[in-house]
Amino acid sequence: MSDNTLEHFADVLHRRKDELVHLMTSNDEALEEVRESLGEGTNDDEHDPEGPTMSDEWSKLTGLQTEGENELRELDAALERIKNKEFGTCESCGNAIGRPRLEARPYATLCIDCARKAETHG
Repeated sequence: MSDNTLEHFADVLHRRKDELVHLMTSNDEALEEVRESLGEGTNDDEHDPEGPTMSDEWSKLTGLQTEGENELRELDAALERIKNKEFGTCESCGNAIGRPRLEARPYATLCIDCARKAETHG
């Protein structure tokens, strides 16, 4: 893979990482608000009778944080593969991962064929 292509994907990955860190910071602030509300003994059912309960909100936000942490690990691993000049190579079959797949999922570790096989067997 050319240096220009690696630079392109490094930029894509860094932009997504910055965006994700910003979202996770916002989620942390929202989690703190929910934590404070729950700590004040607020009656969960009275928080908003038409909306989600505080427990539901907590579950949603912690789920988003977990997903964000997982994606951050994938982004960091992809950036490490760029650094080591291993980016864009399928870790299963060793073939190149197609550019359209990398554009859609820049931290992909499997080519489309191996990804499909993994889905049907995994």
